[in-house]
Amino acid sequence: HEIISFLGALCLFLSAVEYLIPKPFPFFRLGLANLPLLIGLRFLRPGDLFLVLALKIFGQGLVNGTLASYVFLFSMAGSTASLITMSAAYKLGGKRISLVGVSLSGALVSSLVQVILAVQFIFGDAAKLIAPLSLGSGMITGLIIGLFAQHFSCVSHWLKGLEIRYLACLNTREETDEHP
Repeated sequence: HEIISFLGALCLFLSAVEYLIPKPFPFFRLGLANLPLLIGLRFLRPGDLFLVLALKIFGQGLVNGTLASYVFLFSMAGSTASLITMSAAYKLGGKRISLVGVSLSGALVSSLVQVILAVQFIFGDAAKLIAPLSLGSGMITGLIIGLFAQHFSCVSHWLKGLEIRYLACLNTREETDEHP
């Protein structure tokens, strides 16, 4: 589906942009590549969201050269846990939770998963020393990404058009499936 491919490519573009931004700490990430996923929660089916996530994860691994490293595994685990959490928060929270809250929940879970993996498999108890900084920076960037996504989803005519195209494509596919 072209919209899924587009959102996956957008994840890669944002990942490349983020790669160019100097990092104050080695583990610090803005999470720009999560924007298409966060915005996609509004209209993508769960399977399509996970397809965009797979494009994001493997694309980042290729772009950043981390495909055969623990960094890739940490990214995969954190991103997957984040998407599951954001999807649940979005679906269960309904109108009571904004994309800011959804983004914060995803950022928190992603950071927690990565800290737990760092403690268990790579750095041991020494990883606990950077946990507060990792969690804090994750929450700050999650807030920023969430604020942007919330504003963008409210004002963007382009996004509303993308959503309409996606839903129209789904309806056409369902009609074709019903009447062979």
